[in-house]
Amino acid sequence: MGDSAQDAFEAALRALERKERTAAELTAWLESRGYAPGAIEAAVSRLTEIGELDDARFARRYADDKRELRGWGASRIREALEARGVGPALIDSALSAESHEAQVGRAGELLARRGRPLMDQDDRARALGYLTRRGYDYEIAYEAVRVAARDAA
Repeated sequence: MGDSAQDAFEAALRALERKERTAAELTAWLESRGYAPGAIEAAVSRLTEIGELDDARFARRYADDKRELRGWGASRIREALEARGVGPALIDSALSAESHEAQVGRAGELLARRGRPLMDQDDRARALGYLTRRGYDYEIAYEAVRVAARDAA
């Protein structure tokens, strides 16, 4: 590894200490700082080999955080991970960690925290729209609204 590759590696390592990133994000970050493509490739490869850069780990943590902290559904998480350059197989793996029942439960919790009534069809339609905007698949959102309306009755 030449000096520029070592410099890119050290810069990338410092960047990862501040914030976890995907390989694509780190590559773009290094490119924006003027590192040569070969140096970037060597740095990213080395960081992956030593376990400092791991897109699968990133995808799992990101999905967990967005589910727990933001109440995001699978569709919204998928879009965000795709935008960060995570591959489809890794995204599928990260999203498969939550069962259908858990997704319905999380969507129901969002509705409960929202605190709006589900008395009539318009209320339920608004709740359904709310959940789908949060990234829940229609089927999951519909089931969560149905369960919440039944429990409220």
